[in-house]
Formats: sequence, structure tokens, C-alpha cells
Amino acid sequence: MGAPRSSLFIVDQSPEQVFGAVTNVRGWWSEEIEGRTDQLGAEFEFHYKQLHRSTQKVTELVPGKRVAWHVTSSYLGFVEENSEWNGTDVIFEITSNGDKTELRFTHRGLVPALECYGDCSGAWGYHVNDSLFCLITTGVGKPNRKGE
Repeated sequence: MGAPRSSLFIVDQSPEQVFGAVTNVRGWWSEEIEGRTDQLGAEFEFHYKQLHRSTQKVTELVPGKRVAWHVTSSYLGFVEENSEWNGTDVIFEITSNGDKTELRFTHRGLVPALECYGDCSGAWGYHVNDSLFCLITTGVGKPNRKGE
């Protein structure tokens, strides 16, 4: 099956600032997120054109430490098995590292054996390593804009 999609970066901001940015999903993933992203048990929906729709349930929300979502439903219009994200988990682990903060992102269940792995890994790479990183370090992310 292979290792899940993951990435890691270190920033100067506090764990609380990193947590705040992660839970501000409209600020780094998509301005068109529907639903609460900062409340345990809440569900929110992501969509991008006719290519991707998914519903995530917030399953862990530990301030300054951890955020996790469980994908309850998905549609990926660019692969044959268009529900490949169903049952996967998106996890953000935040740890202090001296005077720095480490953020580890993992999409557990998104593995190389899945047809969407390459495209989805590239998209997560942009949204996490570029957009979320910018939101944390500058206060301005690069989410998908409304109407994109």
C-alpha cells in the first residue's frame, strides 16, 4: 500500500498561532468551505469545480497540539474510483521544538496505490506547504478563491 501523504515544516510562530491557522481552513484551503472548521464534531464541505467534493468531520481539536478530520464522503471526478478519500483521515500534529513550532501534516489513507495519489499529493503540497505556511508566517494564505 505504501506510506500516506505527509509533510513537515518548522516555523517561528507559537503552537497556538499554528493551531489558529490550521483551523482557519478558508484562509488556506478554499474560501468556499461550507460549515464550521473549528468545532469538535462539526462537519464542513470542500469543493473545487466539478473535480472534487468532500465532507470532513472534525474528530480531534486539541488547541496548540492537534487537529484531525475524518472524510465521511467524497467525489473525485478525475479518477475511476471516485470515492477514494472516503474513510481517510487528515491530521495536523503541532509540537514545540525549542523556540520554534513543528507542523506535521498526514493524510492517512491517501497512499501511492490510489489513482488520485499523485494529483492529490501535489494539491496538498501546495495547500499545506505553500498556502498554510504563508498563512502561519505572514497572516495571508493562498486558498482557492470564490468562484474558481
